[in-house]
Amino acid sequence: MWRSIGALIGASIAAFALAGCTGGAPPLPPAQADAARSEREKQAFVEALKPHRAGRPMVAVLALNEGTEMTDLLLPHAVLRRADVAEVRIVAPRAGRVSLYPALEVDGAQDFAAFDRLHPAGPDYVIVPAMIADDNPEVAAWLQQQAARGARVIGVCSGARVVGRAGLLDGRRFAGHWYDRSTLLERHPGASYVPHQRYVVDRGVATTTGITASVPAMLALVEAIGGPEKARALATELGVASWTPVHDSSPFYLDTGRRVDFLLNKAAFWRGERWRVDVQDGADDIALALAVDAWTRTGHIGVDAASAAGPVRLRSGLVLLAQPPREGTERLPLSSSLKPVPQLDRTLCEIGERYGAVRRDWVMLEMEYPAASVAAACGGARPAA
Repeated sequence: MWRSIGALIGASIAAFALAGCTGGAPPLPPAQADAARSEREKQAFVEALKPHRAGRPMVAVLALNEGTEMTDLLLPHAVLRRADVAEVRIVAPRAGRVSLYPALEVDGAQDFAAFDRLHPAGPDYVIVPAMIADDNPEVAAWLQQQAARGARVIGVCSGARVVGRAGLLDGRRFAGHWYDRSTLLERHPGASYVPHQRYVVDRGVATTTGITASVPAMLALVEAIGGPEKARALATELGVASWTPVHDSSPFYLDTGRRVDFLLNKAAFWRGERWRVDVQDGADDIALALAVDAWTRTGHIGVDAASAAGPVRLRSGLVLLAQPPREGTERLPLSSSLKPVPQLDRTLCEIGERYGAVRRDWVMLEMEYPAASVAAACGGARPAA
């Protein structure tokens, strides 16, 4: 019995690593409000990412077939497709399916060789999500090749680890998921961590903080390619008030209590449930990904995509694999009345109601999501994270 529990806890620690949490660092002092500096940093990011080539830009969203973080992939892909300012392709070592974590699976990736034949000059931008293995040699070699051809690279969340494995963080400033800070500094002694910013760019290589920074960073990229009015209109459509790099890094760290809470929660395997999320053609990628990611990170449930018709085509055009719904499975709640990004606030409130504030705050910690908007959505009960 105890051997089994020990094995389970070991697996839980591995699962923690997949959440982007494999290093750890002490808390930082609180950010000092400086609106002028934040605006300067945003404009620097936008200027650094403006297109260098004539014509419609090409964006490659990099993936590992065996496991790519769901929100890191789906959100940038969906935001850029909705903006319609560039061609967007998902590119992986093999064509076809990409298994996402902590849930879902998509189809339609183009393999490296096929992409290179069609685009011998390489993409203008490469978006790099977190991956189940940050040291895949095929991924690292292809990323190095595209950077050498002049592609700007944007590492989303723990995608910074993949960017680093390709040698592209050495000597640069970086952001990244809060729990990766120590690991990245150890791996890349010449690099420097920048706190309190959702996104940072240094000589053609950009990085973001945790999962929920991907939308602001993509809106900044949309502004760089299509201008501020295009970004502003899209932000309104998505339900985003601001896409500046403003971010307080100080609440995001692990203390002993949080570590113990995580392990005890993961060890309570008998509480696990299988839920389904009902999907159909045209389903919103962003709302879907944020809600599924948050519920799955509670440690209490797994989520399967369900459709009587089988695979569905999401709003972005990406194919989501789905199976017929199983009787008796609980449905994951999604609100059709909300804009895509506020769906996360609603979901976090529902998680708090079902599993308590501690579990909700843990999900926010993993996703590096600030508390202010959730406090308003939940009726003023401010989360701790």
